[in-house]
Amino acid sequence: MLTFSLQSGSNGNAIYVEAAGQRLLFDAGITGIMAERRLAVYGRDIRGVDAVIISHDHIDHIRYAGVYQRKYGLPVYVTQATLAATWCDLGKMTDVRHFRSGEALMFGKVTVHTIPTAHDAADGVVFVVECEGRRLGILTDLGHPFAGLQSMLESLDAAYLECNYDPYMLETGPYPFALKARIRGQGGHLSNNESADLLKACGKKLPKWIAAAHLSEENNRVELAIAAQHDAVGDSYPVHLASRYECSLLLNV
Repeated sequence: MLTFSLQSGSNGNAIYVEAAGQRLLFDAGITGIMAERRLAVYGRDIRGVDAVIISHDHIDHIRYAGVYQRKYGLPVYVTQATLAATWCDLGKMTDVRHFRSGEALMFGKVTVHTIPTAHDAADGVVFVVECEGRRLGILTDLGHPFAGLQSMLESLDAAYLECNYDPYMLETGPYPFALKARIRGQGGHLSNNESADLLKACGKKLPKWIAAAHLSEENNRVELAIAAQHDAVGDSYPVHLASRYECSLLLNV
């Protein structure tokens, strides 16, 4: 299984996963042209993608789903509640395939498990992509460390793991109180420290690597997010970055 992040953050999200001949794109938060160019960095053609799978209704994850469908002919998989809740105009889509949160989607030998989250979306999910005994988690916009998240992480070979904010930067930063409360609340995002605590609790069941994902531009820094994970599980542990601004490394699961 191969994967890379095209972009991760409140400015737009899209993650590519390839396994057993299936090419999947998770979320559609960046423009079609940008997605096309970033897939081409690693020699992938957006027109060869087999499915676009949407996690939730927030604009940074769904905004360009209609473009991907119309311009490139990609089927869009989304829950009915998510599609109904999004406030951005997706335009006409003729190939929308609904799934229910908690359902497993099958693409040849690849299974995509959809897991409901506590994030403040209408029907948000995260994903575990499973193929031939390998399991990759796409775990962002989590809300808080909800029941089952720890055991899920322990079952994975690798994961994109939300490290949204540094608590001190959020507390002392420019956001209004209500927004700060939303981010650190039960329906918001995981902090660097919360993600680090999850990793530490894995013990010997740590994934082989994580990619720190969905970092805030205002309330985090790359070095803080990575340092928090290393403080929890050791400096030798592989912590990659799913950047807000460019492709990640091409990673093997």
